[in-house]
Amino acid sequence: MFTQEDRLLLQKKGISQEKMEAQLTRFKEGFPYLRLYGSATSGNGILIMATADEQHYLTCWEDYLKGQNKVLKFVPASGAASRMFKDLFGFLSGESEQPVTPFEMHFFKHISQFAFAAELNEVCQKNQGKSIDQLIKDGQYKIIVRNLLMPEGLDYGTLPKGLLRFHNYPEGPRKAVTEQLVEGALYAKNAIGDVNVHFTVSPEHRALFEKEVGTIAPLIAKAYGVTFDIHFSEQKASTDTIAVTPDNQPFRDNGQLVFRPGGHGALIENMNDLDADIVFVKNIDNVVPDRLKEVTVRYKKLLAGLLVSLQEKTFRYLRLLDSGKYTHEDLVEIIQFLQRELHTRYEKTKILEDGDLAIYLKHKLNRPIRICGMVRNQGEPGGGPFWAYNADGSYSLQILESSQIDLKDPAMKSMFEKGTHFNPVDLVCALKDYKGIAFNLPDFVDQNTGFISSKSKNGKELKALELPGLWNGAMSDWNTVFVEVPLLTFNPVKTVNDLLRPEHQA
Repeated sequence: MFTQEDRLLLQKKGISQEKMEAQLTRFKEGFPYLRLYGSATSGNGILIMATADEQHYLTCWEDYLKGQNKVLKFVPASGAASRMFKDLFGFLSGESEQPVTPFEMHFFKHISQFAFAAELNEVCQKNQGKSIDQLIKDGQYKIIVRNLLMPEGLDYGTLPKGLLRFHNYPEGPRKAVTEQLVEGALYAKNAIGDVNVHFTVSPEHRALFEKEVGTIAPLIAKAYGVTFDIHFSEQKASTDTIAVTPDNQPFRDNGQLVFRPGGHGALIENMNDLDADIVFVKNIDNVVPDRLKEVTVRYKKLLAGLLVSLQEKTFRYLRLLDSGKYTHEDLVEIIQFLQRELHTRYEKTKILEDGDLAIYLKHKLNRPIRICGMVRNQGEPGGGPFWAYNADGSYSLQILESSQIDLKDPAMKSMFEKGTHFNPVDLVCALKDYKGIAFNLPDFVDQNTGFISSKSKNGKELKALELPGLWNGAMSDWNTVFVEVPLLTFNPVKTVNDLLRPEHQA
């Protein structure tokens, strides 16, 4: 079935034949649905932080930053921004020379408000000898779009989101990557002014990112009195997954096996390589201008303060369990902490003997911890917060996608529809144990939480396998806490017209 050429390709990618065959089995058997206990809602899995507690958590975070701990901001920034411009690509390939859809008309009506407008105007002047306004007056709308998207213009159709101009300022426009650096300076600066930032990028964009950051980081560092330590990594070839035909046979192109990137869940390997105690995770496009950063920065600090507070309690209990000098009352206290504050519950704890109970508690406490911001659902796509059963019979908080839930089951569908919040990828993570040793993050992935999707290559249908998502199954076995955060902290840019929303206007 597999040739010598196949084996050489696997070796080059760092993928074992056993791993590939396990993926082929996944295509045939599929992935099981997760069993829900219920939706996580306000007061039932989602913490509404009391105003009286906020100063305490802010102080916890400021105190933590004064120590010898390493804090890092992790920004998934892979991939081109082509999906941002899906509607404009459709306009280019369409028959009409005039904007006809509401999206197209809105884009051209407000084109001067985009942060890239001045640069686009320069390109139009250079390429056609006409300004944007003149081209619009002449009905040459498609020329404007070509100058925005194509290589002869700004090439925004192939650039990554991080390198697009997002926001206007009096001193000039800022790109998304710049806004991420500014954020890092505001909530992740340690006692001596160091700010650690890590971007995951696509190989074809790495040089562009490095050039941009090399230019802008010294300016931001000077303005905010910090020193940046910035690193980049790429999704590992060893996390690629094999593609198959509709009948689950290996898909080949000109005789060669076809592999596809395993999705953002592959980035758990990149996270695992980080040397950091606390890591903030936030998508590249979820940024706002300076005038709105105060709320975002405050809640980042609040989530981080809650994290280090819970971590301190967790470490104290683990050391107590390690010592063996605990009482039954101590075990009851630890159970209550695990249930009430780390949101992991297990009915059988009531019947366990103290020795077995201590083993169970140590296993559940000695895990990575993540605090996840949750916003009230306003119809945006994204993973939702749920209580879900684990393999050992316990149930805990999980971020789930609809594809992981059997919506044909009336009970599961009812729980899904009762969801009130969703995950905006706003995470603060603790990656080391109570002895200061880094967790091996792949050990905490639920391999049963990937999914299969339909794609095509060169006009031929294929099936693709996505690994458990970074904040879904890849963090399934972490201790997880959900906290409600304001909708203002979530401002993704999914389409170019999102940049016209008030939140993205300086």
